[in-house]
Amino acid sequence: MSDPRHLNRIAYFAAVAETGSFTAAAERLGITKAVVSQQVARLEEEVGATLLVRTTRKVRPTEAGMAFHRRCVVILREADDAFAELAESAAAPSGLLRLTAPFDYGVSVVVPAIAAFTAAHPACRAEMALSDQSLDLLTGNFDLAIRVGWLTDTSLQARQFGSFRQLLVGTPEMAGRLGNRVGPDAVAAVPFIANTALRDPLNWQFASAAGERRGVTLRASIALDATFAVREAVRAGAGLSVLPDYCVSDDLATGRLLHVLPDWSLPSGGIHAVFPTARFRPTKVRAFVDLLTGRERQRRRAAD
Repeated sequence: MSDPRHLNRIAYFAAVAETGSFTAAAERLGITKAVVSQQVARLEEEVGATLLVRTTRKVRPTEAGMAFHRRCVVILREADDAFAELAESAAAPSGLLRLTAPFDYGVSVVVPAIAAFTAAHPACRAEMALSDQSLDLLTGNFDLAIRVGWLTDTSLQARQFGSFRQLLVGTPEMAGRLGNRVGPDAVAAVPFIANTALRDPLNWQFASAAGERRGVTLRASIALDATFAVREAVRAGAGLSVLPDYCVSDDLATGRLLHVLPDWSLPSGGIHAVFPTARFRPTKVRAFVDLLTGRERQRRRAAD
């Protein structure tokens, strides 16, 4: 399709095939009936096939025309998307950005990112639904979802832009109750606070730097169903627990909490931007994810 007129002829043919009339197609396209008829005839000459059967009452595609029309629909949609994406890429971010995120990561990381984003792009507004449940993008009419952990649906359009570590933490006093016991098995000897929002809050797999793996099953002295609630209980000295690094970074920096068993690590998780199925993403979405990615890199460098 080196001749740009081919795309116009395809559009004219598709309009006739869809409306069943040269007159209706001309009205849809905003051109004269004579131009549509002439260009469709030229297209038929070029492809060497009759694409439309003309009667006194209606125009309908031939078998070859129906097959050709199916391909034309794809071509025209791709062309429309290409022009729309080009226009979007040239435009500054604007409009309402609607997103959803888990409560803990949303409050700790995404809310400050939204504040920076709207300050940098005054033409943008933002709305965020905070929920530890994975809200449906289409039902909620969201532009974007932030998912933390391990994606189970591989059909999602997703981009991993960060990661987090799970840390066993406690107050200095609670950590001191481990005494000289330095392995994961020692955790069972002190109170443990379970986060029941997790899929398996009592079974943990630890790994040492030397590659040794050890699993422990704990008993909850307190069970809470929200990450921030668990953090508050840990801060209050009620026990040890496993929390994501982004929730306890300030506490670790000030010494309010300690990383317990630092020579043993727990599985790390990913932080993903999940998008609704679409040909292209609006500028506001791309700009926000880029900003969030940059802030996540800074957070990881500070944590390391």
